[in-house]
Amino acid sequence: MTKKRCSWCGDDPLYIAYHDTEWGVPVYDDKMLFEFLLLETFQAGLSWITILRKRENFREAFDGFDYKKIAKYDQTKIDSLLEDAGIIRNKLKVNSAVSNAQAFMKVQEEFGSFKKYIWGFVGGKPIQNELTSLEGAPANTPLSDTISKDLKKRGFKFVGSTVVYAHMQATGMVNDHVTSCFRYQEIKKGDY
Repeated sequence: MTKKRCSWCGDDPLYIAYHDTEWGVPVYDDKMLFEFLLLETFQAGLSWITILRKRENFREAFDGFDYKKIAKYDQTKIDSLLEDAGIIRNKLKVNSAVSNAQAFMKVQEEFGSFKKYIWGFVGGKPIQNELTSLEGAPANTPLSDTISKDLKKRGFKFVGSTVVYAHMQATGMVNDHVTSCFRYQEIKKGDY
């Protein structure tokens, strides 16, 4: 019997694997939260599958998503990233990766971890939506608007409400698997 999935992942094996193992699973590790944040900011205006296909290239180009190293990138490193055909070579986004890493570390200093900060917006546990179709899935919410404004106030770039909501979905702050998807109940029960 074929597993019922959210229709957005289609039949692309990479998308299916991401849907089945990562999307919507709560992430409480700061390094992983930063990885998703960096990838989401590069995704702005593009499809997520484009980013997934380049994810390993991003990992290599950005020192394994080590925000402490990224925060110290100089112009020479930034210029080399802009020459790297394996990633999205957008000057504003590459520069924002550096400033976002710096802002990320400031949040860690203030809150003890980025996890405490970001998960504080949802009281430390995932929001369980009950979507019956993708048409019911929002691109953003009043909560993502609030988080976006707060991130921007703290110096983050490319963190509009839609990017923030995608980050919330990816990192399991919200369970937006449709209720007929096999992952919906697993995520809801904490069976990752």
